[in-house]
Amino acid sequence: MSDFISEFMKMMGPEVSKQLSSNLNIDSKTAQQIIPQVAPLILSGLKRQKDEHGGEARVDHILNKYGSPDALDQIGDIFSAFANDQRPADPALGGLLGNSGVQASNLLSNQFKLDGNTAAKIIPMLAPIILGFLTQKRDAGEGSSGIAALLDQNGDGSILDDVAGFLMGGSGQTGGAGNILGSLLGGLFGKKK
Repeated sequence: MSDFISEFMKMMGPEVSKQLSSNLNIDSKTAQQIIPQVAPLILSGLKRQKDEHGGEARVDHILNKYGSPDALDQIGDIFSAFANDQRPADPALGGLLGNSGVQASNLLSNQFKLDGNTAAKIIPMLAPIILGFLTQKRDAGEGSSGIAALLDQNGDGSILDDVAGFLMGGSGQTGGAGNILGSLLGGLFGKKK
């Protein structure tokens, strides 16, 4: 999964960071640090859905419904729509992240000194882009089984070790945020079945 995050940051990171920064009026460096912290949460939600609610077919359903690759060409429009929406944001992403999305949003708010309403918009803003990128990989030859394997690269039932480099401060990311979100992931998603 860390390979996926590295690839996402290389290909999409600059534009996503720029749009996140401008639409939420946050520092561009902060935006760059937030993205690799949020991506594992969304992928972890997918893994939990796969493990508990229908395997690869469930992942396919979520990607088909919410992961349009077209989103990758509409980042500015998507982010602007979220930023200007006056309704409360849903960091839980419905049932995908559940309460852990709310907790992660609160952690982002505290760690990066963001207004709570601003922090609550980050996960729902990034989700369609990350899911769109994942769907693009699936459709380009990874297939459903490749995506399922991506969600737990070493097949040990936990994704925490697969993203440890990012969550524990790798790739130049802020260690504090990584450790906080890493703990959240470990507690909520990292349990072996």
